[in-house]
Amino acid sequence: MSASADTLFESLRSLQAEYEHSLPPVEQWHPQLSGDFDMRIDREGKWFHEGGQLTRPAMVKMFASILKREGDEYFLVTPVEKWRIKVDEAPFVFVALRTEQEAGVEAVVLTTNIGNEVLIGPEHPLWVEQTAAGEPRPMALVHHNLPGLLNRNVFYQLVDLCEVDANNELVFTSCGERYSIGSAG
Repeated sequence: MSASADTLFESLRSLQAEYEHSLPPVEQWHPQLSGDFDMRIDREGKWFHEGGQLTRPAMVKMFASILKREGDEYFLVTPVEKWRIKVDEAPFVFVALRTEQEAGVEAVVLTTNIGNEVLIGPEHPLWVEQTAAGEPRPMALVHHNLPGLLNRNVFYQLVDLCEVDANNELVFTSCGERYSIGSAG
């Protein structure tokens, strides 16, 4: 993206940065492992504790704010405690998609299940992994090394935005960056 294009979508970038700066500095906390905590985030982004679903959005947002990823493991951390939790696919799920345009440049904005907006671009890329069964697993970086999974409806909306390129790939552009979501067939 050119220097002048860097200023595009500044209000969205600013809101995203403001949210990220409001989070506790979990990347700076490195306590010893306290153990395993009976908490799980399912494929739909629902949080469960001891088998029961956490239904209070404020509670889910609080736990999400102290979530940290190390390798393929997830932890709830404070400056003095570190508890391993289970995450089925990704800790966040993208439940809405919209596009924005500024100066002829299009951007894709995804919204997570806890209300965070993520502007797809160099700081928050989108990629598609494959499951063992060969199904697409579309992901995007939410913040601090934490991915989000696009739910099926959002993925289909994204497919509708795509064009087929010369390599028969489904591609879209966001913030001047080009993303492939797989073969057109």
